[in-house]
Amino acid sequence: MASAAEQLMANVNFSAIGKNEELKKRIWFTLGALVIYRLGTYIPLPGIDPVAFEQNFTRQSQGVLELFNMFAGGAVQRMAIFALNIMPYISASIIIQLLTSVIPTLEALKKEGESGRKVINQYTRYLTVFLAAFQAYGIAIGLEGQGGTVSDPGWFFRISTVLTLMGGTMFLMWLGEQITARGIGNGSSLIIFAGIVAAFPSAIVSTLELGRQGAISTGLILAVIVMSLFVIAFIVFMERAQRRLLITYPKRQVGNRVYEGQTSFLPLKLNTSGVIPPIFASSLLLLPTTVANFSQASGGTGILATITTYLGHGRPLYMVTYVALIVFFAFFYTAIVFNPTETADNLKKHGGFLPGIRPGERTAQFIDTVLMRITCIGAAYLSIICLLPEMLMSYAALPFYFGGTSLLIVVSVTMDTVAQIHGHLQAQQYEGLIKKAKLKGRRK
Repeated sequence: MASAAEQLMANVNFSAIGKNEELKKRIWFTLGALVIYRLGTYIPLPGIDPVAFEQNFTRQSQGVLELFNMFAGGAVQRMAIFALNIMPYISASIIIQLLTSVIPTLEALKKEGESGRKVINQYTRYLTVFLAAFQAYGIAIGLEGQGGTVSDPGWFFRISTVLTLMGGTMFLMWLGEQITARGIGNGSSLIIFAGIVAAFPSAIVSTLELGRQGAISTGLILAVIVMSLFVIAFIVFMERAQRRLLITYPKRQVGNRVYEGQTSFLPLKLNTSGVIPPIFASSLLLLPTTVANFSQASGGTGILATITTYLGHGRPLYMVTYVALIVFFAFFYTAIVFNPTETADNLKKHGGFLPGIRPGERTAQFIDTVLMRITCIGAAYLSIICLLPEMLMSYAALPFYFGGTSLLIVVSVTMDTVAQIHGHLQAQQYEGLIKKAKLKGRRK
């Protein structure tokens, strides 16, 4: 693990960052945006008693509700204006991507390029507004059902709650887009990352306090630490793992010059979908239970109470559904981001081929077969990482922040952000070399 971490940090030249003004502006913009997000998680909804709500939350905190609070950076426990976080936006993205695969009109828009993507993004925003309003209304009804939480129940409170929570989600969606465009890393992933990381210190302190009180043994705490280190090392190894396909370019003549044959590799990541499947799976599990956990039926009888019970953390139905969704989205998202037919056509146009494989359709079939096999390994890896630690967390009653899902998000987002910083530094070095070459040419 130490060698992997050293190799990862070696990619970042801190002295070069200090000299790159554009990169510094991007980093400061990202940090500033995340600070704004964290401040918003401490601003409570108008019309509620935060202390009374936190007491009710502590009594009802279990299963998916606590997972929702983790993704929201503790905003659910404080019932802040960012309590919904960007989960409605992620849910809307999932639904739109699924519809794109089955509705010809959306599929045609996707193939139109930038203009089509803008239209699809607009549809995603509209659906985000609807989902956020639906979830916010369910939360408002649930808050009114908790005695002493709402000072003045009624339609004014419900409307103000819906507008506040919906506005918070739309603001975070916009903030994430700004981070992606003007900062470093993927904005939506960084917002979730910031919420999880911010809660790590309190989770560590609470775990040590449980050990001091004798609620959990010292051996179990050490086992969790060792398990976390092993999971982090395993995530780094698997996220960097690739299956390289050998590509050969034959000897060719361009004008009077003859170019020798060359070889290169087509790298296929073992986990092409990255951290998307666990986030998507968690989002879909949160969607039907958000209203259930905050409704008047919580702890009572009825359909909502049944959903809350069976989808509780550590329950067999929860784990089976979670794994099934992770596997599905691992294959689904891989199919979206990587097109074997398009890759084979590009190789054929540039004269490249896989040794022993006929260019064109046969190459596409071979790449698709290889991609299917490694995606099976990637989906199994994601399922193991997300499920086994969660089972231990459920058994030991430890905070969710030590689970596989949170560690996967933190490590993957960190690696992606470091890779983007390294890319900006390489681009600056490349531009510097071009300028030097031009100056030499002018002097001659």
